[in-house]
Amino acid sequence: MADTINTVVGRVNGIVWGWPMIALLLGTHIFLTIRTGFIQKHTIRKGIRLSVAKDPDAEGEVSQFGALTTALAATIGTGNIVGVGTAIALGGPGAVLWCWLTGVFGIATKYAESFIAVKYRVKTADGRMQGGAMYALERGLNMKWLGMLFAFFAGFASFGIGCATQVNSIAEICKTNFHIPPSAVGIGIGALTAVVIFGGIRAIASVCERLVPFMAVFYVLGCIVILFQNYDYIIPAAGVICKLAFTPGAAAGGLTGAGIGMAIRYGVARGLFSNESGLGSAPIAAAAAQTRNPVRQALVSSTGTFWDTVVVCLMTGLVLVTTMMKNPNVNADSVDNGGQLTSLAFGQIPYLGPIILTLGIITFAYSTILGWAYYGERCVEYFAGKKGLIPYRFLYVAVAVIAPVLKLDLVWLIADTLNALMAIPNLAAVLLLSGEVVRETRRYINDLDAKDITPVPVMKK
Repeated sequence: MADTINTVVGRVNGIVWGWPMIALLLGTHIFLTIRTGFIQKHTIRKGIRLSVAKDPDAEGEVSQFGALTTALAATIGTGNIVGVGTAIALGGPGAVLWCWLTGVFGIATKYAESFIAVKYRVKTADGRMQGGAMYALERGLNMKWLGMLFAFFAGFASFGIGCATQVNSIAEICKTNFHIPPSAVGIGIGALTAVVIFGGIRAIASVCERLVPFMAVFYVLGCIVILFQNYDYIIPAAGVICKLAFTPGAAAGGLTGAGIGMAIRYGVARGLFSNESGLGSAPIAAAAAQTRNPVRQALVSSTGTFWDTVVVCLMTGLVLVTTMMKNPNVNADSVDNGGQLTSLAFGQIPYLGPIILTLGIITFAYSTILGWAYYGERCVEYFAGKKGLIPYRFLYVAVAVIAPVLKLDLVWLIADTLNALMAIPNLAAVLLLSGEVVRETRRYINDLDAKDITPVPVMKK
C-alpha cells in the first residue's frame, strides 16, 4: 500500500514539477530581476542595514526584524541541511549550483511578493494585520477566487512543508545520534509547539527573534570548521559543482552527475523549498511588520533569501561535496536520504560534530514549525474565518505528534507537490502586479524614510 501511494504521489510530483513549472519559476525570478533594475544590489546595500533598524511609529504588529526572523524561522530549516543533501543525492553535485542560482535570482521575487503583501494588506477589527498573495489577488486584481485557492493550498501545505517534514527530520537525527524514540520526539515537539502558537504572531516573533540568530551562527560556525578541514578541496569542489550542473558523467573525486535535467529539477525544487521565493509564504509575515512604506519592508524581507540560500545552502553544499571528495567512502549511493549524508559530513568534527548538527536541525526545524504555523493560520482565517483558527492549531499540533512515524520520502514528495500548487497563484499575482512593484520601487528606493500615508483598510468580516 505504501509503495502504491509513493508511486502515485511521485507521478503527480513529476507533473507539477516538470519543465513548465521550472521555466515559470526561474523565468519569474529573471524577469523580476530585470524589471526591478537588479534589486539584489539594494538588498545587500540597504536591506541588510534596514533589517536591524526600528520603525516603531509605523503601523504594524511586529518590528521589521521580528517579521524577518519569523520568515527566516520558516525558511531556514531542514531544506538547508537535509534538503541540500537530498538534492545532491538525487540530482548530483551540480544541483548545488542550481539551488544557489535559484536563491540569487529569487531575491527579486521575494522582494516583489513581499511588496504586494504589504501594499495590499488589511487590518482586522481587533487590530491584527493580514496580508499575503490572497489579499493581493483580491484587492489588487479582483481575483478573490484565485486568492482562495492560494490560501487553501497554503493552509494544507503548512502541515507538510512546515510541520511533518520538519518533525520527521528532527526525529531521524535524534534517533541516529541519541537513540531517542521517534514517538517521544513527536510528543515533545507537539507540546512545545502548542505552547507558542496559541500566543499568536507576537509570541512567535518573540521566540524567533532570539532563536534564529543563535541557530544560524551556530550552524554556520560548524560549516566553517568542516570547510577549514577540507580547505584544499574547496576550489576543486566548486569546479565539480559547476561542471556537473551542465553535464552528466564523472568528475574529479569520483563524483558523478545525473545530467542537467536532474540537476536543475532537484536543485530548483530544493532551492524553492529552502528559501520559498515564489511560494508566497514569507510575505504573510512581512505584512505584519511595522514599516512606513512597502518598499522598505520588501527590501528587508528579500534579505531572507540572501541569508537562507545564497549563504547557508551554499555552505552546506560545499561542506557535502568537499567531504565526499576528501572521503570517497562518503557518497550519495551509500545513504538512504540527505539527512544521513549530512550526518556523515559533520562526523568529521570529533565529538562536537553530531551535537552541532543535531542542535542545528532541531532549532532550524522547530523554528520552521512555528513560522509555518503562523502562515497556515492566516490562510485558514482567509478561507474559513476566525472560527477555523482553534481547530487548525489543534490539528497542526496533532500532525507534529504523528509525523515521526511517516515515511520521509513520501513526506518530501507531498511537500514538493504542495509547493508547486501554492506557487502558481502567487506567481500570477506577482507577475500581474509587477508594474505596481516597479512604479513604487522607483518612488521609494532613494527615499526609504518616506511614509506611505495610504490608510490600511479594516476588514468587514
